[in-house]
Amino acid sequence: MKQILIIGLGRFGLHVAKKLNEMHIQVLGVDSSEERVKAALPHVTNAEIGDASNQEFLKSLGVSNFDVCIVAIGNDFLASLEVTSHLKELGANKVVSRAARDLQEKFLLRNGADVVVYPEKLVGNLTAVQCSSENVLDYIQVSKDFAVFEIALPKDWMGKSIGEIDVRKKFKVNIIAVKSNDEVNVTLGPDYRFREGESLFIIGKDKDIQQCFHILV
Repeated sequence: MKQILIIGLGRFGLHVAKKLNEMHIQVLGVDSSEERVKAALPHVTNAEIGDASNQEFLKSLGVSNFDVCIVAIGNDFLASLEVTSHLKELGANKVVSRAARDLQEKFLLRNGADVVVYPEKLVGNLTAVQCSSENVLDYIQVSKDFAVFEIALPKDWMGKSIGEIDVRKKFKVNIIAVKSNDEVNVTLGPDYRFREGESLFIIGKDKDIQQCFHILV
């Protein structure tokens, strides 16, 4: 079973802990605030109160035993940078650090972070894309140019088959799944006919998907 260390149990760290708990992954949560640690107790396997920027305290956690160490400190970038650097020095297998600005992302990567997450940027991008069209339900950027969009089924597609729509040929995008009532179907052939209430997962270049569904971004 995977073991994950979360340093920083504010809103972001707590949300991560809750989701990992739902996935039955063992989590050690750490924060300097006794109040935040108490709030996290129902959602973590274990929790400790301490200053993770103190290398000796960090060493006592046995960071090399965790599959992933998440630095979720949101309001003290210097502390986040120090903790990220200390984790790598202590042999952490994988360090995921939170950034609040583009410049922070660059510094964290240079100081030991394997992955940097930028929650405000992700939510901002999603909000912008969702506001650009009533059809966009969700959005994940998978590279600089490619993304996965969840799109509400266009009315004029209802009852038509994937082969008849042929968006792969017309727009160079692919329908990778269809969702209906929280059930996802990924085994789609050209004869599959769209039904009312479905949403589609489309992968392709941003500009091609935007053109296909008239999304203004």
